[in-house]
Amino acid sequence: MFSVLSPLDFLAVGWFLFAWLGFNIVIDTSPWRTKTLSHAMNEYRRHWMLTMATREVRIMDTAILSGLQHGTAFFASAALLAIGAGFTLLDSTEIVLRVAGDLSIPLDESRTLWEIKVLGLMAIIAYSFFKFGWAYRLFNYASIVMGAVPERGQADPAVIQEVATRAADLNMLAGRHFNLGQRAWFFAIAFLGWFAGPEVFAAATLAVLLVLLRRQFASRARAAALSGQKLKLPSPVSPGEYTDTGSSNPFTS
Repeated sequence: MFSVLSPLDFLAVGWFLFAWLGFNIVIDTSPWRTKTLSHAMNEYRRHWMLTMATREVRIMDTAILSGLQHGTAFFASAALLAIGAGFTLLDSTEIVLRVAGDLSIPLDESRTLWEIKVLGLMAIIAYSFFKFGWAYRLFNYASIVMGAVPERGQADPAVIQEVATRAADLNMLAGRHFNLGQRAWFFAIAFLGWFAGPEVFAAATLAVLLVLLRRQFASRARAAALSGQKLKLPSPVSPGEYTDTGSSNPFTS
């Protein structure tokens, strides 16, 4: 089956996998990860949960988390639609190749090679679906743990901070899997270049890699996130700040 692939095809695929996996390693596990936009946003997620623990009304926090869930569900649904579109392409291979030939679009005329490329694209989208699906589930878990964070005065401050930290850990893990799903989508765009040939495939992979590296290390978003990273975390609340009824008492400290 893979005999239809040329040496240039193998080189382009190897470069694609190296770029994709290497980028994930640099962003998630390498010593440079602390300088990335993703790391800065993780610090904000942790700060968010610790700040939430000090608020009496947490409607805003639940609304933000709900928005994150809806965004993740959108991408998961889009991934399913894209997989369905891939099956349509497999069923319409002859039609696509004939139309491409009539329009002088540079597509390979080999049916086997076309199907390999479509299946590869579907595999990337399927991977992203699993990441988005798991991220959605993790956001659900984070919302449950967030709801379990005791209110101020109802538990020891150390306990409140501990539960809030657990919610932050789940939130950051959900964000990591969401990011992995989105990166799969970005590299799927590079994979589309293979339909025009291995040279275009390699160039598209390089272009996507450079864009993603810039966003993580040299973008305005990263600069804005880092400029406010030295935030003062809310100090633990002393048990005497609230009365037994939960109302604020200005005469206690």
